[in-house]
Amino acid sequence: MTVMLGIDALEGAIGMPEAIDLLERTLAHEAAGRTSASPKYVTDYEGGAMRILVAADAEAGYLATKAYHGVQGVGTRYVVSLYRLADGELLAILDGRLITDLRTGAASGVIARRVPLADPVRVGILGSGNQARTQLESLAAVYPIESAAVYSPTPANRERYARQMSAKLGINVISVDSAEAAARGKSVVATASNSRSSEPILRGEWLEGCRLVCAVGNTRPQFAEIDVRSFRDAAMVVVDSRHAIEEAGDLREAVKSGALPETKRATVGEIITGKAVVPREGLVVFKSVGMALQDLALAARYYELFGERKEFAAPANVASLRD
Repeated sequence: MTVMLGIDALEGAIGMPEAIDLLERTLAHEAAGRTSASPKYVTDYEGGAMRILVAADAEAGYLATKAYHGVQGVGTRYVVSLYRLADGELLAILDGRLITDLRTGAASGVIARRVPLADPVRVGILGSGNQARTQLESLAAVYPIESAAVYSPTPANRERYARQMSAKLGINVISVDSAEAAARGKSVVATASNSRSSEPILRGEWLEGCRLVCAVGNTRPQFAEIDVRSFRDAAMVVVDSRHAIEEAGDLREAVKSGALPETKRATVGEIITGKAVVPREGLVVFKSVGMALQDLALAARYYELFGERKEFAAPANVASLRD
């Protein structure tokens, strides 16, 4: 039976600590050679673009596809399809927006668990949308955060973020009027902006004393989120996928300039299994472009929670789509 799970069903069913655990488990499968994952297939069209990703986890027994498309002036919509590997049956069709936000935050949490910080922990956030929210939520699930500062270009948005996240997490979150003010003096900086520019929003000169940068906003080759100096100054650069080197404009520029030699790179899976070790000192930059394997980890858990509930059964014309 195929189930259809909308965002209302998914909301609150998986907490951030569990999401981090789920990603750790799946990424360990990747490091063991039990998974397959595609790069993003991107089709641009007039007024927007469609992106499609595919991943399979032989250890867990699932395959997932993720498709998301944007329309200029409207926004982005996401859908995740989950299949059983053993017989190819379509198990679930899930709204992918919450999955995307949650797994993007959780991926940063996986890395944060490997980067211990001395108290007090102060966080800078660049961006005020859904993914900026899950970035702070994820970091708060790992670190005892003393305070956070948020910047986005629209004052009302950053003030709303500060007010709502302070209430949700029980920490002091303040709104500031520049990206530099948000980043300077912080132990951790997370960038989750929707900026679409080749001009970076975070600069290495602002990162003195920073231990961890989580950059999750830009996933396109023509855009940049953090500057070359940030990569050059880093003791280690961690990516969620080797495909990230080709997909993200800031990574491409760092490689081109010589600021990111292979000896300084690692994947999240390599960190989890101990194949690569996070340096005890210095800046660690985590660059995430997202991968369907992360979507699969959460989609499978949602299916295991809701898959037998009749109220989520798909209409017959959907459920019967098989050879």
